[in-house]
Amino acid sequence: MLKAASVIFLASVAAMLPAAVQAQRERDTGSSVTTCSRYGKGCISAPTRRGRMEREVRLPGGTWIGCKMDCRETLREEAIDFFETLRERSGDQRR
Repeated sequence: MLKAASVIFLASVAAMLPAAVQAQRERDTGSSVTTCSRYGKGCISAPTRRGRMEREVRLPGGTWIGCKMDCRETLREEAIDFFETLRERSGDQRR
């Protein structure tokens, strides 16, 4: 009797695993962010995913980078307003 109950329990757990794996994949992928330039260069959308340590966003060239604090802001700084962000960080206020 105990052996039959164990088999039934294991079979039901095994049946739930594919659904749990699929749900985890959906949480890890499928989301995206959209951000717009502060300098009038347009807008861009990119997928995000869960990385080892933090969320990651994919740059237009295909490279995945960690989202510093906010994936939208990271995408804007690293893709659309890259050179302006460098200039801001250096203290140069020219446009």
